[in-house]
Amino acid sequence: MCKIGKFFLKFLGIFFAANALLFVVFFFDLDGKLMFNVVEPFLKKHYDNMPRRDRLQEPYDMDKFPKY
Repeated sequence: MCKIGKFFLKFLGIFFAANALLFVVFFFDLDGKLMFNVVEPFLKKHYDNMPRRDRLQEPYDMDKFPKY
């Protein structure tokens, strides 16, 4: 078999293996499960612990208006 034929068969094999892998990821929703079980808890932990100003503790002045 010539070099081009071997290359073409390897290319087709890699193509169909990648296609099968992507189908499995899509069929079982593995990307959504990864986001829900790994990424989202990490982001919640990070952003829920951020320091924030308490707007209820700020003084409310009736005579001070923002400058437009």
